[in-house]
Amino acid sequence: MLHTISAFDRLGEENAFAVLARATALAQQGRDIVNLGIGQPDFKTPQHIVEAAIKALRDGHHGYTPANGLLATRAAVVRRTLTTTGVEVSPEAVMILPGGKPTMFAAILMFGEPGAEILYPDPGFPIYRSMIEFTGAAPIPVPMREENGFAFSAEETLALITSKTRLLILNSPANPTGGVTARSEIAKLVKGLEKHPDVAILSDEIYDVMTYDGETHCSLLGFPEIRDRLIVLNGWSKTWAMTGWRMGWSIWPNGDKGAHLYDKVRKLAVNCWSCVNAPSQFAGIAAIDGPQDDVDKMMRAFDRRRKVVVEGLNALPNISCITPKGAFYAFPNVSKTGWKAKKLASALLDEAGVALIGGPDFGILGEGYIRLSYANSEENILRALERIGTFLAK
Repeated sequence: MLHTISAFDRLGEENAFAVLARATALAQQGRDIVNLGIGQPDFKTPQHIVEAAIKALRDGHHGYTPANGLLATRAAVVRRTLTTTGVEVSPEAVMILPGGKPTMFAAILMFGEPGAEILYPDPGFPIYRSMIEFTGAAPIPVPMREENGFAFSAEETLALITSKTRLLILNSPANPTGGVTARSEIAKLVKGLEKHPDVAILSDEIYDVMTYDGETHCSLLGFPEIRDRLIVLNGWSKTWAMTGWRMGWSIWPNGDKGAHLYDKVRKLAVNCWSCVNAPSQFAGIAAIDGPQDDVDKMMRAFDRRRKVVVEGLNALPNISCITPKGAFYAFPNVSKTGWKAKKLASALLDEAGVALIGGPDFGILGEGYIRLSYANSEENILRALERIGTFLAK
């Protein structure tokens, strides 16, 4: 027996990839599977972005890059941040990483240890809790309630903070619920955080452009009073359909209080992934600085699909679904079907050929819900809804 440290026994995973593998295996056996499980745009990366990567390769950009990313790539993030938030940040606060997860990994490692508490959204992205448990810190769920539109409550969140709280994780627009927290509620939270100056904040804003029905994303960067303890996670995967490129960025605290965190994550990069590959970084610059027509087209398609999904789900027996205001997920309530959520998701895959994710895979408060990604064609969504209805009518 090879003895590994106990932390690895606490490490979870993202079940969407397990469902994807199962769906792929069934498809390889000849089954017709509609996959609404994986959170991945079904659009191709815009061609001008692909061409920028090809040009970078042809121009000889084959070597290492700085651990924190090319200055040109960080400068592009600065420009994009100013455009989307109105806030000017320094390129020296921007870190380029291989995807969004490394920012979670780094931030939670920095603040998590036995005896510490880290607050995270529940239902929420499963890697939050997994990494918290890995560090030995206590995971404290912040409820995302259906009756609140799956937005967080400032009052409820602040009530969970104790002297042991090191880090608060926020996510809006949210995975898996599609919830969007209003600016007024975020402002209330920030005001309350004045009483807790030693609590760091990780704001996952990867779905920042994906809002509907007149909703707008409110970045935590817009609150200078917490800027010295704020880490903002973002990236290219969702906005520009670049999931496989593994390109993310984060913006780290400024000022004397939090500036040292940047060097810590830079050292972690040196010790772990070294750097992000050069051609992808040039593609990232082209994504930010190039035409956004494809992004707009994708968002219009998501909006149409969102309406189809909500209408279709609410027409199914014993299922109800509030209208998501962001991202590309619906989180219908299936508690009246008589099924446990994960068992229902498994049965729908095996018997109906529809891949979904059970709510408990997103947290202890996810029971009674399933996640459906509408990052798929309207035709496939309608086929999936018909199959779900037929299955439930048995």
